[in-house]
Formats: sequence, C-alpha cells, structure tokens
Amino acid sequence: MTTDAVRDWKHWHEQRTETVAAPYGPLSLTGTHWLADYPDGSLPDIPGRWTEAADEIVLTAEAGDGLTLDGQLFSGEARLAADPGPVGAARVGHGERRLVVLRREGLWAVRDFDPESATRRAFQGIEATAYDARWAVPGRFTPYAAESTDGDGTGVRTVRVGNADGVERGLGLGGELAFTLAGKDHTLQVSVEGDGSLWAVFADATSGVSSYRFRFLRPAAPDADGRTTVDFNRALLPPCAFADHFICPFPPPGNTLDAEIAAGERNLIGR
Repeated sequence: MTTDAVRDWKHWHEQRTETVAAPYGPLSLTGTHWLADYPDGSLPDIPGRWTEAADEIVLTAEAGDGLTLDGQLFSGEARLAADPGPVGAARVGHGERRLVVLRREGLWAVRDFDPESATRRAFQGIEATAYDARWAVPGRFTPYAAESTDGDGTGVRTVRVGNADGVERGLGLGGELAFTLAGKDHTLQVSVEGDGSLWAVFADATSGVSSYRFRFLRPAAPDADGRTTVDFNRALLPPCAFADHFICPFPPPGNTLDAEIAAGERNLIGR
C-alpha cells in the first residue's frame, strides 16, 4: 500500500463529506414533487402555482409568495425549463431554499432543497472503510455492439429497473466492465457518462447487512484498449442514502456481486 494512495483516498473522503454536507448538498433535499400528482398546480409547502405546458413549466406567483427568479423578487408568470444544475444556481428560490425544476422520462417535478433541513442538521458523517489496495484492481471495458442496442446505433441498451421511489424507469447501459477480485472474475453492466467515465449501480454480499442496500461506482474513462481501474475504495453511497426524496435506480440484472465488498462508503453515520 503506497502512502500516496492512502493520502489521496483520505483527501477524496474529506472532500466527499464536505460536498454532502454543503448547504445545497443531498442532505438538504426535503421533497420531490411530481406535477402530475398535483393537477391544480399547488405543491406542498411551496408557494406559487406550477403547471405543465408542453416542453416547459409555467410558474405563476404573486408578490406575497416571496419567490425569487434569477435572484430577484418575482410576481407574474414565468416559463421554466429543467435546471441543469448545480442546485445553488437554480432559477427559483424561496428565502434560502432552492426550487429545482426536474424532468425525467417526460414527467416534470420540482425539488425543494432547504439548507435548514433536519437531515442536514443531524448529519454526523459517512462511515467509510479505510483504503486497502486489494480493492483497487485492473478492469477492462467492452462496449455493447451497436447492432444489439435499442436501434439508434449508439451501443446503448436501455433496461427497466426499479427506483428508490418504487417506480420503474429506464437505465441506459453502454457496456460491460470485467475485473478480478481475490482470484474470481466479475462483470458489471455500466453506463458511459458524457466525459467517457463509467458509472455502475451495484450491490454485493454486504448490501443491506454492513453496507447500504446498493452503491455507485465511478471508474475513470477507459483508454483506447478499454483499460481502467476498478477501485471499490471509492464506492459511493447513492443520493437516496442521504435523503428519501431522491429516485436512485436499483442495480440492473447481473450487478449484484456475490463477493463481500467491504470497502468504500458503507453507511450514513447516525441514520
């Protein structure tokens, strides 16, 4: 085990904890409100009237609602697209709260981020296992062949998986990541991000026992030969481990490993 690797992991863990605990980090999410559930446009504990209009949301507010738009007090009508992020830059606010417009599979929602949320105030840290070089192994990414995809030629397969809110949604997968742990071969189905990096939703023999019920892994972009590092020391708790109002996808078929991955982030301390 190298000193540099241990130091880098500690720095990563500290930064991760700071990010989670930030005013508009995942701990501050207090609600995700789907507009289809509120046809009158009145959302729980959120001023104004929020309605769908084709490819945008129409927000109608009065001066007394106390809403801000682009940092200025707002009254009247505004048409909103989905917020691209970060949360702190959301167009609509109410005091220190940020009201983030979200669209998933054609459905609109508003997320309420409040820095004074009870969950954020109660946060004590992230339980994570100290760095162990045994959990960082070579991996090889193999993209899916274009002819075996959804028909758009991109090499992406969309599978339906359950989400933390009980709804099934599509999860786009771009290929398989193969690696060996303790002499045993494993594979994970992974998504390919815009920057070429990989994203896996996985469970293992510790899930729901000594670790959260599933976790995320984000390997770096593979090289031209598909080589990357599979480092479970940097396994991540999904956002729904920090707040109940996220809609994290569950692991797709084949991504529940029979190995005990006693590494990386394991649980939220005090929850």
